[in-house]
Amino acid sequence: MKKSYRVKKESEFQAVFQHKQSCANRRFVVYVLEKPEQKHFRVGISVGKKIGNAVVRNAVKRKIRTSVYQLKESIDPTCDFIIIARPGVDKLTSEEIHRNLIHVLKLAKILN
Repeated sequence: MKKSYRVKKESEFQAVFQHKQSCANRRFVVYVLEKPEQKHFRVGISVGKKIGNAVVRNAVKRKIRTSVYQLKESIDPTCDFIIIARPGVDKLTSEEIHRNLIHVLKLAKILN
């Protein structure tokens, strides 16, 4: 994904967290911040150390990023959101991660 589609700075992450609008399922937590003036969505991905070592965490991030990229056309363009992986995600296949992401993004009303 292009850099313009990512939430990277700490201040941007904190702005989304402080808005306190979140949804969750067993595998992911999603925080959302509406930004009506924005042209396209931006996503931040957080995978904590409880998930595994750096190799495992990066593999999980790649799978999440791939799923978000596949859903790009149906994601609401006027929001920033952060996806936080919960422990146990490292044992899921790419397809299971994709299904869980679809579920939590629909709960958060990000997916059209």
